Amino acid sequence: MSASTPPSAPDPAVVSSMLDVRRVSVRFGEQAVLRDLTLSVPRGETLVIIGESGCGKTVLLKSLIGLVKPTQGVVSFCGRPLAGLTDRELTAARTRYGFVFQNAALFDSLSVAENVAFPLIEHRRATREAAYQAAIERLHEVGLPTSVMTKKPAQLSGGMRKRVGLARALVMEPEVLLYDEPTTGLDPIMSDVINELILRTREGRKGVTSVVVTHDMHSARKLADRIIMLYPVSRLLRGEPQIVYDGPPEGIDASNDQRVTQFVRGEARDRLEELSLSVAAD
Repeated sequence: MSASTPPSAPDPAVVSSMLDVRRVSVRFGEQAVLRDLTLSVPRGETLVIIGESGCGKTVLLKSLIGLVKPTQGVVSFCGRPLAGLTDRELTAARTRYGFVFQNAALFDSLSVAENVAFPLIEHRRATREAAYQAAIERLHEVGLPTSVMTKKPAQLSGGMRKRVGLARALVMEPEVLLYDEPTTGLDPIMSDVINELILRTREGRKGVTSVVVTHDMHSARKLADRIIMLYPVSRLLRGEPQIVYDGPPEGIDASNDQRVTQFVRGEARDRLEELSLSVAAD
């Protein structure tokens, strides 16, 4: 049995959904962030999650890997509830994910090579030589030369740090890739470089499942097989679903939901009026 496969895990060949969310709610104290969410992500799909700031996109993403535990409901990976895994099994399951953090989350004290090689050394007990060779290959894959290997993250541009973060996520050859705002803070050209790298990653790794959190509608349309839009719980009526759109990218512009069209078009008039009313109420 592979060290990366939890004991008694269901056969991946017969599990159609890599990720399942069933009636999931997340609260932090009195604040409800996610409410009664249900969705599945089939194997090989690229799901893009959109929505305004504070609607719970990143919380949902982190719940898919067990970094945030639901207050209610169940998150399953490859047919197994994450809450039912032992610490050892959860650690093993996470080696099957790659997570690209919003700000790359590189170790400042380590070189680029050490950052990318770290997961292999830490989780696979790879030799330094083998891990560094894999790091070089992944860095080349994201368009970075060998000369960056010895640099520290502080010596890199924002776009280069993003690509190093992607290389580190790829080095374990994951089955699931989670991207948290992969283009935030980048200029339009570098944003599209990241989009193209994500597409290339998907095309080069048939069967990889991807979940992308983004505010960028250009990225959403370019990357998604399917888009869901979350709405902030605080602005929902009782019983309203938090997912206000779930469908193909080509259908989102035709949505009849005003909340969806306002977000997609970047129209703030009604939202500004709501904010003004909330300030007046205080």
